[in-house]
Amino acid sequence: MSDSMIIILTGAFVAGSCALLGSFLVLRKLSMLGDAISHAVLPGIVIAFLVTSSRNSLPMFVGAALVGVLTAFLVQFLSHRGVQGDAAIGVTFTTLFAIGVILVSHYGSAVDLDLECVLYGEIAYAPFDVIFIGDQSIGARALWVNGGLFLLNLAFIFVFYKQLKLSAFDPELAAAVGIPVTAFHYMLMGLVSVTTVGSFESVGAILVVAMIIVPAATAYLLSENLARMIGLAVLLGAISSVLGYEIASHLDCSIAGAMASVAGLLFSLALLFSPRQGIVAKAMSRRGLRRQVAEEDVLLWAARQRELISAEGFTMHELRDTHPDEIDRLARALSRLIHRGLLAADRDGFELTTSGREEGVELLRRHRLYESFLGDKLGYDTDHLHDPADRVEHYISPDDTTEIERVTEYPDRDPQGKPIPPSQKEKEKEKEREKESS
Repeated sequence: MSDSMIIILTGAFVAGSCALLGSFLVLRKLSMLGDAISHAVLPGIVIAFLVTSSRNSLPMFVGAALVGVLTAFLVQFLSHRGVQGDAAIGVTFTTLFAIGVILVSHYGSAVDLDLECVLYGEIAYAPFDVIFIGDQSIGARALWVNGGLFLLNLAFIFVFYKQLKLSAFDPELAAAVGIPVTAFHYMLMGLVSVTTVGSFESVGAILVVAMIIVPAATAYLLSENLARMIGLAVLLGAISSVLGYEIASHLDCSIAGAMASVAGLLFSLALLFSPRQGIVAKAMSRRGLRRQVAEEDVLLWAARQRELISAEGFTMHELRDTHPDEIDRLARALSRLIHRGLLAADRDGFELTTSGREEGVELLRRHRLYESFLGDKLGYDTDHLHDPADRVEHYISPDDTTEIERVTEYPDRDPQGKPIPPSQKEKEKEKEREKESS
């Protein structure tokens, strides 16, 4: 296997194992716990060296993993004692990291033990650290370690997916149905600790922290299904590894930095163009809602005019007189309503079509039903009903209208005595009754 393939696979395994756990950390608002653990494990590494007098990877890994679990425990402990989650993480990892720095500076001066060698790895060196059985090389250590971590995390999530899912979304319900929420929390945090420690020795702390947070956060923007989110996070991590290596090769720059940068770029693209949560989609949704509100304002006003003066049409002058500060917004709405077939234009002005009349009457019915709800059920004064109803009427669904009608006991007039138009279904039923009686 070529050196480049070993580096890419190592990055992909790290990204995958981190993304599997990072998805649950993102959901539980513990994204920065990976960063905290990657720094807080320093005293564990130093203590392991002092106990064994060796820089062998295994004792240092065990020492770091134990302190990583301790970090997760302390964060949880402080959170349950009223400390905010981000503050608990900050206090814990800075304190433990500072203790580690003191231990290194005091005991590590006589040996090759410093912050660089105990905290930061380099993925470019992964192909050169191989495992031998006898005289036979079985491959790069980083591949075996991170591949094993990926399989371990995958197996954990596969076996306990339902428990982890329920604990993440509704821990109270999970506890009520007998799931040991605290035990699963510490199992997850233990895996985060082991994964973080096992990975940053091979690839460096920057890449590990990036892969725990960024692919999962990107997938969170792209999917509302947990299983798909986890799969997307793993896929995005692998893509970041491949593209990052290619970019680093062309630019002759840090491989881990390039991989993390690609992950950040993918997140930026998702933040902009996510179909549901992206900035562009939300901007378009707000624009569409503003246009909908303007069109409904015109239809509702026209329906009121038709009710008051029995006029089928209206002129731009009449609309301007009643809405002098909004005429530009409503004028644009007029052209869209004509395009939709809800208004017809002629030399004398505008006239509601059959469809436009039906929609305008339905809006008027919705408005007055909500006024009835505000007045009869919430106790609003009669002269304070219009404005709140005017703000809410655009967001009331047909099901909401039906429920409001039921709660207000099917009124035929609003609190101001104005008639509430019947629904289209009621009109159809009335026509059927008239046919049967005739």
